[in-house]
Amino acid sequence: MKHRIYGLLALTGLALLGGCVQLPDGIEPVTPFQADRYLGHWYEIARLDHRFERGLSQVSAEYSRADSNEIKVINRGCDAQSGSWNQAEGRARFVDDPNTGFLKVSFFGPFYGTYAIFELDPEYRYAFVSGPNRDYLWFLSRDPEPDAALRQQFVKRAAELGFAVDELIWVKQGDSRCS
Repeated sequence: MKHRIYGLLALTGLALLGGCVQLPDGIEPVTPFQADRYLGHWYEIARLDHRFERGLSQVSAEYSRADSNEIKVINRGCDAQSGSWNQAEGRARFVDDPNTGFLKVSFFGPFYGTYAIFELDPEYRYAFVSGPNRDYLWFLSRDPEPDAALRQQFVKRAAELGFAVDELIWVKQGDSRCS
């Protein structure tokens, strides 16, 4: 179990890194952005597939203030095959300024990857997030089961921006296979 968590940390860090912190062409991070409103619990609703999340359900992220310039990130997911939880702890920092939803995230040492919030509900109920290129895409929500209209909005927006929406994984929430 312990080696799997370290593997998850390493793969998450390396996958997000992708060589450097950059924005994909055409992706504009949201502004204004208020980090304190973004803090708290988020459910992963959809994602593009990656080794570091493969086979995980009930994926969620918890964001909390580490200090004035850093946000603590805890990602957690259920590995249905083993029936156990995998967890990775990281940190996020603003790339430009705290009023822009463009952060760099690290789960593995000094290596950082792109975390670009390109759509955010005015009430901070959902967020669409990109990595350094169009291979990385997440739909996060405060609600584990957002309505069909919001799911369609995510697919439409992601398709307009050139993401491979036909490859999306819709994450099962409420799966009880993990103890």
